[in-house]
Amino acid sequence: MRSSTLKWIVLSATLLAAIVVTVQLYWLKKVYSFEQRQFNINVVKSIRGLFEDLQMNDAPGISLQQLIDAPDNNYFSFKADTIPPKDSLAFYIQDEFADFGVLTDCKLGAYSAADKKFVYEEFIAAPASRYAGVKPVTQELPVYDNARNYDHILLYFPHRQEYILEQMDFWIVSTVVLFLALIGLAASLFYFYRQKFLAEIQKDFVNNFTHEFKTPLAVMKIAADVLSQESIVQQPDRLERYSTIIRNQTEHLQGQVERLLRAASIESKDLPIRKENVDPQLLIEQALGKVQPLIDQKRAKIEVKIDEVPGDSRVQADRAHLELAVVNLLENALKYSNEPHIVVETGRNEDDFFISVKDNGVGIEKQYLKNIFKKFYRVPTGDIHDVKGFGLGLNFVKRIIDAHKGRIKVHSLPGIGTEFRLFIPLN
Repeated sequence: MRSSTLKWIVLSATLLAAIVVTVQLYWLKKVYSFEQRQFNINVVKSIRGLFEDLQMNDAPGISLQQLIDAPDNNYFSFKADTIPPKDSLAFYIQDEFADFGVLTDCKLGAYSAADKKFVYEEFIAAPASRYAGVKPVTQELPVYDNARNYDHILLYFPHRQEYILEQMDFWIVSTVVLFLALIGLAASLFYFYRQKFLAEIQKDFVNNFTHEFKTPLAVMKIAADVLSQESIVQQPDRLERYSTIIRNQTEHLQGQVERLLRAASIESKDLPIRKENVDPQLLIEQALGKVQPLIDQKRAKIEVKIDEVPGDSRVQADRAHLELAVVNLLENALKYSNEPHIVVETGRNEDDFFISVKDNGVGIEKQYLKNIFKKFYRVPTGDIHDVKGFGLGLNFVKRIIDAHKGRIKVHSLPGIGTEFRLFIPLN
C-alpha cells in the first residue's frame, strides 16, 4: 500500500471520527436539555403536591401556570394566599421532593407583601448531599419586581447544574472514553502513516543508491576487462580511452560517497558555520566552475546578473557552505532541463542578500513543494528516467540557509521552470 492510498484512508478515518464526535456531542446536548426539562417538571409536581398538603391557595380553580413562575434558571416562585409555618413548609416540601426525585439542596423563603421582606428562610439539604458542607449557601434570596405585591414562596436550587451533570454521568464518561479512543486511534494512524512514508523514502533511497553505484561499477568492470587483455599495450589510444573511463567513473563514485558522508556529518539540527566576508561575484564564479563539466555536457546557456550596489557589496556568510548550496541548485537546474537556460542572480532585498537560480526545466507540481527539502525525497519526474541522485541536495541547501537564519522561496510552474531564491540576513 503506497503512502498516498494510506493518506486517503487516514483522511477518511478522520472525517468519520469527526462525524462520530459531532453526533456524540449532539446527543450529549439533547440529554442535557432533557435532564433540565425533567428537573423543572419534577419541581412543578412537587409544588402541586405542596398545595394539596398545606391548602395555601384560597382559590382552588386557579391553574398551576398562574401560580408558579421561574424568574431565573435556579429559582421557582409560587403564590401563597396563606404562608404556612416554616417547619410545616420545610417538612412537606422535603417529602414532595423525595417523592418526585428532586434530590438536590434547596433554600426556601417565604415572602410577605405586607412586610416587604422574607419572613423566614430555610435551607433543606438533600439526602447524602455532597455540597451542604463544602459549598455553604450564603447568597441572599432576591425579591423580583413582578412578585413584590403578593405573598409567595421562593425556591432556590444552588447546586442545580452539578446535580444535572451527575444525572448524566454515564453519557459524560462514555463521551470522554470515546474521545480518548479516537485520539489514540488518530495518533496510531498518524504514526503508522509517518512510518509508512519514511519506509517508502528509505526504499527509494536504496533503489537510487543501487542504481547510482551499479552502472559505474559495471562500466569499470568492462573497462578493467579490456585493460587486462595482452593486446591493449599495442593500442595506446584504446588504453588511454578506457583508463579515462575508469578515472571518470571513480571520480563520480567518490563524489557520491562524499555526498553521503556530508549528509552524515551535518545530521545535527544546527549546522556550525563560520562567517566571513564573501564576494557574491567570486562565489558565483567558483560555483559555476564546480559544475562546468555538466554545463559543457548539457550545452547549457548560463546568464549571470550581479547586482552592483554602492559601497561594499560583500555579505557575511560561510563561504564554503553557501557555495555548496549554490552548486546543488545549479546541478538540479542542469539535470532537470533538456536544453538548460539558467539565470543566476544576486542582489539585496530590504534587509536580506539573495541569490536566485532560475531554470527552464520540467518544474515542480505544487503538491510536491512541501516535501522537496526532506532528506532522501525526490520529486516524481514523469518521463525523465535518467536523472540520478539520492534526494540530498535540497536538504543540504535548507540546512545551510537555516544555519544562516535565512529563508528560501520556491516558485515553480510545471513545464515552464523553477526558481529558488536564497535569502541571507545582512544583519
